Amino acid sequence: MPYWTSTEALFADTVPKHLVVIGSSVVTVEIAQAYRRLGSAVTILARTKLLSQEDPALGDELAKAFEAEGMRVLIKTSASRIDFGDGRYTIRIDGETLTSDALLIASGRPPNTRDLNLAAAGVETSANGAIVVDDHMRTSAPNIYAAGDCTTQPQFVYVAAAAGTRAGVNMTGGDATLDLSAMPAVIFTDPQVATVGLAEAEAEKAGINTESRTLDLENVPRALANFETRGFVKLVIDADSDRLIGAQILAAEAGEMIQAAALAIRNRMTVQELADQLFPYLTMVEGLKLCAQTFFKDVKQLSCCAG
Repeated sequence: MPYWTSTEALFADTVPKHLVVIGSSVVTVEIAQAYRRLGSAVTILARTKLLSQEDPALGDELAKAFEAEGMRVLIKTSASRIDFGDGRYTIRIDGETLTSDALLIASGRPPNTRDLNLAAAGVETSANGAIVVDDHMRTSAPNIYAAGDCTTQPQFVYVAAAAGTRAGVNMTGGDATLDLSAMPAVIFTDPQVATVGLAEAEAEKAGINTESRTLDLENVPRALANFETRGFVKLVIDADSDRLIGAQILAAEAGEMIQAAALAIRNRMTVQELADQLFPYLTMVEGLKLCAQTFFKDVKQLSCCAG
């Protein structure tokens, strides 16, 4: 069956009339929206929900944005049978049969380590074949290091590059670590999704007493000026220390905003310290300051740029 992976989707020379996408994470949402804007009808089949590994509000709001563009997002839906013939796919789901001329399977790629015989070298792997590494990029085998998407580290090019550099340092006698506790991540949809640190549920699962605030973009002056108020800024703090431990942003320019939150987390700033910082008015990143202020006051009652 000639289904697409992300490779075929990115190099296709025609635009399908109807694209069905099976998946729910980064590749799913980025490619699905791209094809919708190229003119395809798009249906997403998500086994649970969009962006199921992130704060629930991110997937929920992104799904609403997609549906406003005419995309169909079916959550808690799996294909029970897929047939292909005469250039068409027939996809059976609960109570319905879909037909399409393209099918993208975007349910993730496992590390391609199966033929490396890593067990013989004493290199431990996870259940899906990822090489287990520590913060020095060391594997379980002496003098063997690993970096990149084949490891248990997050699959981002900048993480792979940083890990590779540190692995090289450590293999030649150095002592370099990679701290991923404040790793920013961006999903390039419209609106964008950007995260750093811990989501609220993730922090609570780790036993951290949390507090959070969510600020809708209609309260951010630059978003109003841009006529782009779909989305929000959410900040998560350790309630015992008031330190910022996580940020989740859904906004047209979320990728440009998230690094400020990453720096705040890296520097162990409290939410009060973040709220006291000077942010230029009229910018989207000012939304971080405004959201921080909501821990202490009603920002709707403030003047345009009150401190």
